[in-house]
Amino acid sequence: MAKSVGAGRLLGQTNWNTDFIVDQPYTSFKFFFTANSSDANAAYPVAAFMKFSDGSNLQVVNETMNPPIGRGRMFGPFPAIPGKQASQMNFKVGASNDPGALGFSYRISVQGCK
Repeated sequence: MAKSVGAGRLLGQTNWNTDFIVDQPYTSFKFFFTANSSDANAAYPVAAFMKFSDGSNLQVVNETMNPPIGRGRMFGPFPAIPGKQASQMNFKVGASNDPGALGFSYRISVQGCK
């Protein structure tokens, strides 16, 4: 999925969160991130969460990045949590307070592994 960082809002939705539905059980998950554009001086906060059917979640990524254009990054694999059913994988890429981060475009995906 290709997206770009937008400005934050006091009301309404930002473009920072993307949920990927998990439609079957997997033993682990990998998150993939690739920068399509970048400002050499900007920092991009990147977070990823495993969300579960009981409403709980687990943060598995929490980094501030300055990725080179076209260079991919894999996070994980993160093992499934025993006794929990994964329902969604969430990527959050935000602009924080860095004006250079606005308009940054990127591609993200999630892979479930058996």
